[in-house]
Amino acid sequence: MYDVALSVAACARAGTRADVAWMISPAASKEAVMITPGGGHLGVLANGSFTGLLADAAARQLPTGRRVRHRVEEWEASASGLPAGSTVEFLVVPAAQFPEEVWPALMAREPVIIDSVLDGDDVTQIAVTTSASATGEEATALGAGGPSVDITDSLVRTVLIPGTTVVVAGGGPIADALIAQVSLLGWDVAIETRPDLVEGLTTRLSSADAVVVMGHDVETSSRCLQVALDSDAGYIGALGSRAMQQARADWLAYRDVTDLSRVHGPAGLDIGASTPEEIAVSIAAQIVSARG
Repeated sequence: MYDVALSVAACARAGTRADVAWMISPAASKEAVMITPGGGHLGVLANGSFTGLLADAAARQLPTGRRVRHRVEEWEASASGLPAGSTVEFLVVPAAQFPEEVWPALMAREPVIIDSVLDGDDVTQIAVTTSASATGEEATALGAGGPSVDITDSLVRTVLIPGTTVVVAGGGPIADALIAQVSLLGWDVAIETRPDLVEGLTTRLSSADAVVVMGHDVETSSRCLQVALDSDAGYIGALGSRAMQQARADWLAYRDVTDLSRVHGPAGLDIGASTPEEIAVSIAAQIVSARG
């Protein structure tokens, strides 16, 4: 739901209809899809396997949310990874039914609890708890390591935990190895080489996230590094030789960017790494160390 929060908030402010759909069974997920009238959508849920189903539910434009149950078809199973014949459940809720404070919290990538009160399959009320307002059991849930869902006859409690996102700005064997390493850790990864698109990826980063800049072109990689420094990323790594590091520093200084104290360059802990896979491990370890 973090990835669609900005767009949903914009629709809510403008009074434009938008519905938010997320999975509640068989597994918890922080993924969500925003659906607009006419079937337009933003976000990816279960690899897009159920987007048509959810768009049909949203097309009813009900004043309150609904729980949607669906039997997974063979063709949906291959894309979603869910067993054919199993039951999957979603909530599809109008953005206007959410308390306004949920969107700033999600845009800031804060952990949140969304309590959806049920009357049968109707969602009659949505309540939101953030870290600032959580106490007791709620605070414990927000401190957990990942998202969760608890379902009773009258309530669906969805706990959203943002996790870690790593933006890899560049390509090549080390980038490929880093992507594989990040995936093993269960982190989200975004890959881009163009500075303007890297900027779009970094606008939603928090202190839990990371940017790793690589590449042999001074101007392109320096621009990516400048974008990273403008973000809230908790870790910024820059790959490259000492000469490349200095060339980037000179490029940034010419543009009045002189504080590079947040940049780990060359990126990675000094463990004598030489292969792409070893370098990827050293960078991942440094990200963990920086977060601690």
